[in-house]
Amino acid sequence: MRSRRTHLQSLLGMAAVAGIPSAARAEDPPIPSEGIGQGIKHVSYSDLGGRPDSIQIMSNGANIVAMQSYGDQRGYFENSLADSIDKRKPFRSGLSIHDISKPGEMKEIAFLEMPGLGINRLSWMGGRYAYVSAHFDGFTDHCLCIVDLQEITKPVIVSKWWLPGMNRAAGEVPNAPKGKRHALHHMIVAGKYGYGAWRDGGFTIHDVSDAAQPKLLSHINWSPPFPGGTHTPLPLPGRDLAVVADEANAEKCAKGLFQIFVLDVRAPENPVPIATMPVPHDRDYCAAPGTFGPHNLHENRPGSFQSEETIFATYNAGGVRVFDLKDQFAPKELAFWLPPAPAKMIDPRPNVALAAKTADIYVTRDGLIYASDWNAGLHVLEYQG
Repeated sequence: MRSRRTHLQSLLGMAAVAGIPSAARAEDPPIPSEGIGQGIKHVSYSDLGGRPDSIQIMSNGANIVAMQSYGDQRGYFENSLADSIDKRKPFRSGLSIHDISKPGEMKEIAFLEMPGLGINRLSWMGGRYAYVSAHFDGFTDHCLCIVDLQEITKPVIVSKWWLPGMNRAAGEVPNAPKGKRHALHHMIVAGKYGYGAWRDGGFTIHDVSDAAQPKLLSHINWSPPFPGGTHTPLPLPGRDLAVVADEANAEKCAKGLFQIFVLDVRAPENPVPIATMPVPHDRDYCAAPGTFGPHNLHENRPGSFQSEETIFATYNAGGVRVFDLKDQFAPKELAFWLPPAPAKMIDPRPNVALAAKTADIYVTRDGLIYASDWNAGLHVLEYQG
């Protein structure tokens, strides 16, 4: 017969084998400058000419973090944008379009002004319409703005859509709970359906076949009980699935673990979460400095690596993660790469830890991964799967 003490010791041993943090776990070893990879090889690094504050440049808007000087990152994530800005300075707000046929001589050919706090992100896959997340004066936060690019030098706004309570100028009363933020991070469109990620406001599916009148088909919100921060909606139309990443936005797992959800969207009027990607347990991330959890997904953009079975994600301090989604009910991790800590702090917020913060990701057809870090520029990696 085994004693209770022996039984507990065996459970601790099992936890260590499974990679689950435990009181008996040894301290994790430091990460070298080339990172630590499993199935991913480090190729090169750039500090972007001394400007390593790298996320993803999409268009024009306020540098909110630099302008407002939040005390920590939660000040940005837990308040409506319009209500958290009290140090507004001049900046350019709107959509700029550039001719990049000569990369070394890029030139602007059009600008569509959007009076407000500017654009967060946009999705344009080369068709007639761009789907823009933009803040307009009078709104609490970023909403959907569909822009017609048929005449590329004369872009035109054809419609806007927002969650109820966001149009304060029209008399709507904001209804986001205290500490929550309802805002479109961005929308990705596949066929006639638009998939929207609304931070703490949840996930929406729209019929956008008539760009002038986007029609809401469904709205689901898993926060609470999950912490929210819905960031990237990746439709997989060939399989009637969507992968949706929630952005981790608190250090040392202060809000719990953020997830990447897999949804069955066969019935767009009734999306159903069916699985989550496995949470990495190769280190005790929640005990280390920095933010741990998802940030973004590789979006299967035209000309890039495209797959409905292999999913690439960034995980802040957890680096780059590659998942196998062949079985949508039982996703598995295929590979990962852990980044080194940055050499210096670029983020101006005073109470943010100096730690790796892998932010955005782009994967080429031949498996090269371009991964940005908020404070540490750009890493080029090679997926060896």
